[in-house]
Amino acid sequence: MIRQLEKLFDDMVRPALAAHGGDIELIDVDNNKVFVKMTGGCQGCSSSQATLTDGVERLIKQHYPEIEKVIDLTDHDSGDNPYFK
Repeated sequence: MIRQLEKLFDDMVRPALAAHGGDIELIDVDNNKVFVKMTGGCQGCSSSQATLTDGVERLIKQHYPEIEKVIDLTDHDSGDNPYFK
């Protein structure tokens, strides 16, 4: 499952995030849950939660309906909001 998700991220998620200076790291898949960490411009961004739920999670569930939830492990408080620079 991790390989399939990495390919999905490489093909469809990372290019969109990179356009805004961000990236996403796949940490683990366990018990039908995907654990991710957002980096770069996504860490600390006020739109990251919307990106995660409306974009990443929706895309994952479309391709892998057995996935129940995507859990964000990012420490957003230590990131810089790219919109306030």
